[in-house]
Amino acid sequence: MFGVREGDLKKIVCILLMAGLLAVLVTGCGTQKPTSKDSTGKTVTPTFHAPAAQNGLVFKSPELQFQLLRTLGASAYGAADIGECLESAMQVDETQLEQRNFDSWYNAWNSNAERLRPVADQSLAGGDKTSARDTYLRCNTYYNNAEFYLHGNPSDPRISQASSSAVECFNNAGKLFDPPAEQVSIKYENTTLPGYFYRVDTSNKKRPLLIIQTGYDGTQQELYNECGLAGLERGYNVLTFEGPGQGEVLRKQGLHFRPDWEKVVTPVVDYAVSRKDVDPGKITLWGVSMGGCLAARAAAYEHRLKALILDPAMDMSQVIVREFGPELASGNPNFKADVQSVRAAIQQNPTAMDEGMITAMTANIGATWFFQNGMYTFGVDRLSSFPLKMLDYNLTGVTGKITADTLVCNSEQDVEKYGSMTKDIYDALTCPKKYILFTNAQGAGAHCEMGADRFAGQQKLDWLGSVIGNKE
Repeated sequence: MFGVREGDLKKIVCILLMAGLLAVLVTGCGTQKPTSKDSTGKTVTPTFHAPAAQNGLVFKSPELQFQLLRTLGASAYGAADIGECLESAMQVDETQLEQRNFDSWYNAWNSNAERLRPVADQSLAGGDKTSARDTYLRCNTYYNNAEFYLHGNPSDPRISQASSSAVECFNNAGKLFDPPAEQVSIKYENTTLPGYFYRVDTSNKKRPLLIIQTGYDGTQQELYNECGLAGLERGYNVLTFEGPGQGEVLRKQGLHFRPDWEKVVTPVVDYAVSRKDVDPGKITLWGVSMGGCLAARAAAYEHRLKALILDPAMDMSQVIVREFGPELASGNPNFKADVQSVRAAIQQNPTAMDEGMITAMTANIGATWFFQNGMYTFGVDRLSSFPLKMLDYNLTGVTGKITADTLVCNSEQDVEKYGSMTKDIYDALTCPKKYILFTNAQGAGAHCEMGADRFAGQQKLDWLGSVIGNKE
């Protein structure tokens, strides 16, 4: 239909995915060779110590560097300790991960959490609630890290074990917050969604509410230290939740992502306005990462929101078009790189697309994780079905319907990766709006400003205070 032969399509997919997902690698070398155990219990010795890259992080893989930065960033609000993170990272055999064997990653982070959990239990038993709370929070982070790369095999029991342990540790910590975190169940279709409600105090005073949601790969427990505590410190009550494709809703309920996210957010807002301690006229929705796409879609149809934070603003269909479209159009002047034509081209030769994506995953940890996690969270059983699903997450015709005051966040490294996508979404908004570009020079240039939680939170919440009028 589009003049692309099957063999050519496979070659094109290999080239474009490797170019789009594989950054320039800077290698280094180490001197020690720590041992770890694989999934069978066999002791293995890495071929080299995790290399120290020239940019100062541990890994040569940009994907692993980002995940380490994300984890280090949790230390800003007490959900990680820098030394613990670096020691865990140095136990990872990166060469194994390049071969799609993620055992050493799991072992490194899981053993850290397993070491600390009895420490937290002992502190609690001894009446030291502060030490118990802090240690449980770090355990949550490390357990979540442990299962992060296991999604290529959804039946791997370590996924359930680590994620359940992560939630248990966070719940233990939440009981020790002041006031304690309130676990809530939000009515959603024929089931419920899990959430946490965090209060500034026990006064039951009506306060502005921050509803915060994660995106493609996060958990709502992570949101507490990433965004929620910053809001609490400034006088906002905070509600987090997980929807289909996320956290426990995926792992325990088996529900996968859906593009009509307003069907998810509207029940959450219904719950929020039913509470006596929520000011219904001062509700903000904050979407993180892919959550920026989901939140934009929800806000277009849920007009009880006073404010909206898109962190960043993303159109996932444009991510796919940007990666696949130019090469599919190569040599064919009649091919238009848009959602419809890219969808048709993938549907034309799904087997060739599958093979090309498999080749792109070779020695590429970022591509392997992205595709495997996509199949897991979208509930598909072949690689080429994942980009087809992602094309449904399209903001065309949606942004003009948003009425809430909107903050659009962008980062320098996202501009490098996605071009003008976020700025284009901002330009299409007709509501009151503001745009902030976070830069490398500020230490905030990574996706979602990872590693700069304090600075980025200040910028976002200062804007929100000017909109909501919250002076605490």
